Amino acid sequence: MNDDRLVELLTEAFWETLHIVSVAGLWTLLGGLLVGTVLYITSKSGPRPIAVVNAPLGLLVNVGRSAPFVLLMVAVVPLTRLITGTSIGTEAAIVPLTVASIPFFARLVEGALLEVQPGLVEAARSMGASTPALVWRVVLPESTPGLIRGFTVTLVAIVSYSAMAGIVGGGGLGDLAYRYGYQRFETEYMIWPLVILIVLVQLFQILGDRCARTLDRR
Repeated sequence: MNDDRLVELLTEAFWETLHIVSVAGLWTLLGGLLVGTVLYITSKSGPRPIAVVNAPLGLLVNVGRSAPFVLLMVAVVPLTRLITGTSIGTEAAIVPLTVASIPFFARLVEGALLEVQPGLVEAARSMGASTPALVWRVVLPESTPGLIRGFTVTLVAIVSYSAMAGIVGGGGLGDLAYRYGYQRFETEYMIWPLVILIVLVQLFQILGDRCARTLDRR
């Protein structure tokens, strides 16, 4: 293929990857924050320990984190079809990406919240702060740098997952590298998607680290 065709396919695949990562990242941010916060609140060290909630939710998160992504994509095909009407393409790839990433980020959220100084939590509770007020006004603001670092790690993982999703028809740079670079033995179609993915990961990492340093008040 000529260079114009290469650029055209790379551009299309790049925007597909960016779309997949952005949408899956947004749902992961919302879902992971919710699940991670519930894990923190109901944990033994949290403001309202509830074992009957924390234990099964923690088990579910652990199962989600330990499942290999390739197998998870196959396992959630019925859910993917229910939500998107298909099991292939960029929109379909978002579903397993989100399902895989929420448990991963939820544990990072829980860890970041647990790192908040106990003295601050006790001071807020002694002043009569309710659990929602404690979490919203004290714990989450104090853990913001850690949350940003955790989400950055998760976003990098989503980029990696998106490349694997491309191998099974998920679209994006992974799909381009597999169909043209691997199956047709066209080396440039293997190298350029790899370079773009590496650059994308580096940009996410640099931006996340910078935001975390800016908001770190310690």
